[in-house]
Amino acid sequence: MTIKAVVFDVGECLVDETREYGTWADWLGVPRHTFVAQFGAVIAQGLDYRETFQVFRPGFDLYEERELRAAAGQPETFDEDDLYPDVRPALTQLRADGLWLGIAGNQTVRAGGILRELFNGSVDLIGTSDDWGASKPDVAFFERVAEVTPAEPREILYVGDRIENDILPAIEAGMQTALIRRGPWGWIQQYDPANEQATFRVDSLTDLPELINKFNAAER
Repeated sequence: MTIKAVVFDVGECLVDETREYGTWADWLGVPRHTFVAQFGAVIAQGLDYRETFQVFRPGFDLYEERELRAAAGQPETFDEDDLYPDVRPALTQLRADGLWLGIAGNQTVRAGGILRELFNGSVDLIGTSDDWGASKPDVAFFERVAEVTPAEPREILYVGDRIENDILPAIEAGMQTALIRRGPWGWIQQYDPANEQATFRVDSLTDLPELINKFNAAER
């Protein structure tokens, strides 16, 4: 058993969402530091991050508000400047090492289009929850990842920042996992004992090539 494919989550794995959190605070008319403080409190309590919006606007519907933002000319968006600085070097090295690469996360159709523009030629496949009709942490999402990846589940490394949304369901689907410590979940949940279940725990995506090479060498 060796790792033949690496599939990446999007938010706080490839994309730094700090700017986007700020635009949501602006949309709600809430001071940015207040929104971020509540966001962290919700995560620390183990609640769905969408509960943050309910604090400031009861009855808030995220999908509806995304459409309203788009109609107002203020859609959710990200670009090259929002990618973490280790993303491009890591993808380049993993590709040079002969690994199949994919991106799959809980993202909208619009976000999927942006990802395809940003990573055209850099990865082999991009899939989103809106494309597939299945969202993390539903194991059906990871089963879909396995279906579109040319490797057995145990030969796939799924990389994400959230233990409950990324790592545990990927393990349930039979995959190897890498937990990256960054973003709100990565730091707030860094001492969760469940983190030990990840195949790898890293602080940078550039740690992955060496770890994968060592893992594969030990398995041969």
